[in-house]
Amino acid sequence: MADEVARAISQAKAAAAEAGFDAPWTPGDSGRKISFSFELSGLDDAPEIAPMERALEELPGVRARIVYASSMAWVTAPEGTTPHRVVEVLGRFGVEAVLTDGSLRRQSLYRDDPGEQSPRRPRPPQRGKQERRRAESDRRALERARAAGFFRPDAAWPTPEAGSHGAEPYRRDRDVLYTARDLITTPRLIVALLFTVPVVVLSYFTEVQFSGWQWLCALMSVPVVTWCAWPFHRALAGGVRRGAVALDGASSIAILGAFAWSVGTLVCTPAGHLGWQGTPDVFALTAQRFNEVELFFDVACGTTLLLLGGRKLSIQARSSLLDDLAVQRVDPQSQVMLVSHNRATGQPVTEEVPVSEINVGDDILVQPGQRIPVDGVVIGGSSEVRPGVVETVLPSSGGVVPVAVDSPVRAGAINLHHRIKVRVQRTGHRTRIAGVERWVSGVNAVQNTAVMLSTRSARLLIPAALSVAALSFAAWMLGTGNPALAFGTALAVLACVAPAALALSSALALRLGVETAARHGMLLREGAVMRRLQGVDTVIFNRVGALSHSAMTVETVTADAGENPELVLRVAAALCLESEHTASRAIVHAARQARDHDAGGDIPHWIDVNHAHIDEDGTFHAQIELPVRDEAGVYHGRQVSASLWRPHDLSELGGRLADAAFSGGTPLVVRWAGRDRGVISLHDTVREDAAEAIGRLESMGLETMMLTRDAYPVGRRFARRLGISRVLAGISAARKPYAVRGVHIRGARVAMVGDSSVSDCLKVADVGILINGEGQLDKASRSESTGADVVLLRRDVSAIPQLMALARKVCTVVDRNILFAWGYNAVAVVASVAGLLHPMAATVLMLAASLVIEGASNSVRKYPAA
Repeated sequence: MADEVARAISQAKAAAAEAGFDAPWTPGDSGRKISFSFELSGLDDAPEIAPMERALEELPGVRARIVYASSMAWVTAPEGTTPHRVVEVLGRFGVEAVLTDGSLRRQSLYRDDPGEQSPRRPRPPQRGKQERRRAESDRRALERARAAGFFRPDAAWPTPEAGSHGAEPYRRDRDVLYTARDLITTPRLIVALLFTVPVVVLSYFTEVQFSGWQWLCALMSVPVVTWCAWPFHRALAGGVRRGAVALDGASSIAILGAFAWSVGTLVCTPAGHLGWQGTPDVFALTAQRFNEVELFFDVACGTTLLLLGGRKLSIQARSSLLDDLAVQRVDPQSQVMLVSHNRATGQPVTEEVPVSEINVGDDILVQPGQRIPVDGVVIGGSSEVRPGVVETVLPSSGGVVPVAVDSPVRAGAINLHHRIKVRVQRTGHRTRIAGVERWVSGVNAVQNTAVMLSTRSARLLIPAALSVAALSFAAWMLGTGNPALAFGTALAVLACVAPAALALSSALALRLGVETAARHGMLLREGAVMRRLQGVDTVIFNRVGALSHSAMTVETVTADAGENPELVLRVAAALCLESEHTASRAIVHAARQARDHDAGGDIPHWIDVNHAHIDEDGTFHAQIELPVRDEAGVYHGRQVSASLWRPHDLSELGGRLADAAFSGGTPLVVRWAGRDRGVISLHDTVREDAAEAIGRLESMGLETMMLTRDAYPVGRRFARRLGISRVLAGISAARKPYAVRGVHIRGARVAMVGDSSVSDCLKVADVGILINGEGQLDKASRSESTGADVVLLRRDVSAIPQLMALARKVCTVVDRNILFAWGYNAVAVVASVAGLLHPMAATVLMLAASLVIEGASNSVRKYPAA
């Protein structure tokens, strides 16, 4: 038996060894472990993940897992392993890793007591000032951890044996396929300017040239061509390493080529002799006027200076909505005055608390000049506020909004004059500014795909330019035998092409258009919606919610002969009591008012309802119990079938009920026991700017339609007041999507405008516009369940013609930019090959083309007037 056991053990060991479980023990395989999580940038390809994980696991005791979709890395390592070792390994693959806040907090817990075998547990919850002190202490510890190693890879990371050393936070964009914006710095521009000006002056004016001037130009060109032009060289090198082409690659090649040619000319030709003078042609290259020996230090330095200046100007002129939203975001640790009441005395008590501790329902005081940290409503005081970046007021307000009691206020707005008291309704991520930030971030993610497509097409220009430059050099060399002239034409070809302008021709205008719309309370799901809006020729409005205010009131109650109007009203209220529709709320409100005024006599205040339901036509059905008086005068309950419905046409009613239904507002018919008993007419107020907005749409050549469940006479009368062209009347809620689809099938390109009650109609339209969609913002940003391509945070109808005008303007700019970019590149390359452009003039034209496109794109920020 013992032999069998020993043999079984041996076989098990052999099987384990064969399966790979006999790996040698390493010191990192046991003992205390630490974990890191990193946010990764530059992780472009999923196939890179496996080699990166293998490289990380070559570190002793390290286990790593990288997720491509979220660009996150999770690393478990032995104690003493610094995160910068992980960062260095990932850096070899061109990936930048940044520790998350959670990892920094864990590391700070470990550093508090290195002797512990596990991180110390958080302290139990504390109250009041102690809790705030604890939160402030944690915040400062996190900031110290960030300063120690969150931003700077070369910072000294505190280990259990070493202390913490502060460092200035630093983070850099390392996308090497583009010229990094943070490398286009003012010092580079100043150095380039200081050295380029004397180089250009010495190159173009023979009267200031002295003995050895060309060697001085070479010396002054070195820092310009190397350090100042490094952003463009870095982009070129990164593109070559990744097998891609950088947009500024042609400019980098032109700079390096001009400098190398000039140095070679100094060394190998008489141009290097003391006393030699050069007389370059500034604007055109001709065989008669261009010397066989020519220096291009002016081109190398001038191209660098012009590129740096142009890029710097573009960066400063270009602002991001996300950056502006971040500026208006209130620091959660900033203090705000909280108003509470002493439980014993009932007296108000004020206390400064961090914004992060404010809860819904709290009352806060906002001082003059202070930024409002929450969404809420004013309950005390009056003042004026300057709204945040996302403007939802009419442009005629001048950017300042008066607020008083019951006025809503939004996070990010600034209180201007007097102290106000605000009751908190939404905090943190639930505020409108946070929702808009999430929306815009999602739109940018979608737009990045379109930008990459335009960038790929623009990159094709670089290889084409290199090929044309090589052919031009060969042709001119064979035709003239003048190497300087041949190289000058090739250099002009490389200097004149503008792939950046081509890449920006559509992407920049669309991005700025989307951001401009968002700044005025109109959120587009993606840039492509602009093009669809441009093609719209028909705008359909749902009457309720889009053209009229949501609140409705009961105008009249008309009872049939022998019926009690109070009973008609109360039966209708009982049927629609559970509905949230504006018409239902109006009827219930009117019935309660009548009850409070003791109207109706012996009619019961409460009517029992059973088996209530709503059919697809929107009709309310139920079994109700009505009081019936017998011969003895005693009331008894009787179950009858009742319904509340809306007539579609004149044939469904007769007599006085028909007159009441089609002579007033929105009619609702009350029926029970198989007979129509009365008509309730509802009134809703038309939005103040609806008629003007409809007129502007008609003047833009758009056909306007109104979709309503009302009968045609009622709907036509409402539409005539606003100037709407056509009315789609008598259409129930369930049939409205089919009506919109029918308009589309007849060849119209439809934009549907309505609130969340017609979300199905928004889905079937070419463009769905959700009006007053602030409450649907989070739902709309998470998915397309609302069917909305555009979410309007505004309530005014004038936003619709403004949106249409903006879309037309953006699309016009995009079309012109594309035509200009392709036309410029074609003409400039032909002129360069023909010898009509000096390399310096070609550089100026290239930069001018980029600036023209940027200027045209920035023009979309001039929002259409209301």
